[in-house]
This record gives sequence, structure tokens and C-alpha cells, in this order.
Amino acid sequence: MKFKVLFFLALTLPLYLLSQNNQGQNNENDEKEYFVACIAFYNLENLFDTIDNEDVNDTEFTPEGPNKWNSSKYFEKLANMSKVISEIGTDISPDGPAILGVAEVENILVLRDLANTPLLRGRDYGIVHYDSPDRRGVDVALFYQKKYFTPTHSTVYPLVIAGDTSFRSRDQLVVSGIFDGEPMHFIVAHWPSRRGGEKRSRPLRIEAAKITRHVIDSLRSLDPMAKIVFMGDLNDDPSNHSVKRYLNANGKRNLLQENQLFNTMDELFRSGIGSLAWRDSWNLFDQIIITQAFLNPTPFTYQFHRAKVFNKNYLTSQDGQFRGYPFRTYSFGQYVGGYSDHFPTYIIIKKEKTVAP
Repeated sequence: MKFKVLFFLALTLPLYLLSQNNQGQNNENDEKEYFVACIAFYNLENLFDTIDNEDVNDTEFTPEGPNKWNSSKYFEKLANMSKVISEIGTDISPDGPAILGVAEVENILVLRDLANTPLLRGRDYGIVHYDSPDRRGVDVALFYQKKYFTPTHSTVYPLVIAGDTSFRSRDQLVVSGIFDGEPMHFIVAHWPSRRGGEKRSRPLRIEAAKITRHVIDSLRSLDPMAKIVFMGDLNDDPSNHSVKRYLNANGKRNLLQENQLFNTMDELFRSGIGSLAWRDSWNLFDQIIITQAFLNPTPFTYQFHRAKVFNKNYLTSQDGQFRGYPFRTYSFGQYVGGYSDHFPTYIIIKKEKTVAP
């Protein structure tokens, strides 16, 4: 009899304890309700119109240019971009990106066309954009859902290389405003490419990192607890000096020092997840980096929740030499009608709802 009792307890006690633990977790989750929001970045890979504009080298993307870029291809590109953007983060936040930074866009006209596509029109996106001095005419920009964010100030910071008056690159866009009742700042960048080799071009990205860090330090000098989101195609990984040393961003949350930024993409990168592929290896150039104010457990304010790369199966090439790579618009000079050579990245922020008395 004693053996039977012990045997019964051995079977049922673990199940009872497990049910109690799960019940405690469920109660805790039930007691707390959260507002969630998505902040994303996407390099749209050459979102050009079909017009040959003066003073920029955009002939490649005209009907007469080598890409034979025409209205049919342009509207397919818009449809592809809008499909991706409409789905980013919707598994957690049905509204999709409340804030979206973009790179490789030609002008305000293509941004307006994108915002007015059927899949995005209902999001009511506002746009912040400045023309940059980049020779190809590609810029960065910020989309924002008006019900979430109200801009109060915006400006750009150019990248100037001492002694090289011929250098041209994208400006860094800074937008400040009120995000769902909280002051927030967003910086969008597209740092210089690795054209000519990583080592040769490295000093350019270090200079870009210095500008970004200067902007962040300036904002924090006005408010040490400023919530700042820096996002962009950095053409460097989280492990490169431009990010680790000059931007001073660390992805190990429990090891952050006082003035360090938190790189939300670092853990993904260390896990082998990337946003673009080159020569059979993955890079994570598309990064979202935040100030530590997003990590402080301040009640009823937005806090960092998680980071992801949006790499759905339809965004990858399904066959050929580049199988598994991002499915891009052109391959070896041939139009294939894909999406972009980059995957989007995004973070989810959340804040606890106030409980009515």
C-alpha cells in the first residue's frame, strides 16, 4: 500500500507543480496588458522613378538606360515593397511599422507613390525626406504613422571628408517628436559602401559613425534619458570597429557601461542571422541601435521587447547560384522582379497599459 501511494505521488506531483507554475505565468500575463509598436528599417534597393533627373547619375534607371527601367517595372517594384512593409511585425503589432526608416530611395515622389499603394494607404504614413548630395541621387527617409508619431523637428547631417571636396554620400536624417505621448528621436543613415574593399573604405564608415555618435551625444546632453533609435544600412556588421568602438554600441545587455548604446541586432548576428549575403556568407548591415533609456523598467513607458530580421521565404531566391539569398530586383543585369538585396530588420517596443481605478 505504501509503495502504491509513493508511486501515485511520483506520477502526479510533477504534473501538479507544472500546472501551478503555468497558472502563475498565465495570471501574471493576464494581469498586465501592453501597448506594442513596431519600428523597422528597410533598404529598398534602388527605388527609382523612370525620369532622367539632372545633376544625379540615374541614367541606369531610365527606359533608355542599361536596366531598361520602365513604368511596368517601377509599379511592380512599388507593389513588392508595399507587400513586404505591410507584413513587417504584424504577428505582434497588427498596425505594422509605426516608424519605418528606408534607404536607397531617389526622391519624395517615389516615397509618396509607395505610401499611396493599396496595401499601405490605410496606414496614413507621413514622410520626412531631404535630398542628399549622393551622386546616384539615393537618399534615406522616415515613414511614420500619424496616429503614433508627431514630428516636431527634423534636420540632416552631411558626411564631409576633410581634404576630399569630391566626396559625396548620403546625409544622416534626424527626426524628433512625440511617439504615443513620449518624446523620441529617430536617426536614419546609410553609411558609405564597401566599394573598393572593406579595408580601404573603412575610414569613411568610421567618420560616419563619429557623426552619428555626435548627434546622439548632443541629444543626450539635453536629456540624459532621451529615447533615441538609430537605424540604417551601416555597410558594417555589429562586430566592426565603426559600430563597436566609434559608435560605442554593445549587444550584451548585462555588460553595458554608462555611455554605451544597446545594439539590438548583435545577438542575432552572433547567432548567424543576417540581412544580406555576399560570397556565401551573411552580414547584418541593417541595424537598429537604441539608447539605454529603452532598457530601464520605467512604468507605463515604452521599453525594448525584441529584435528580428524579417526573412520570410518569399523574400529569398528559390533556385540558382543565389538560392537562399535575398531575392533582388536584378540578377547579373537581368530583371527578375524580386524585392531587395536586403532583408528588413525591426524591433518591437511595448509599454504597460495603465489600470483604471
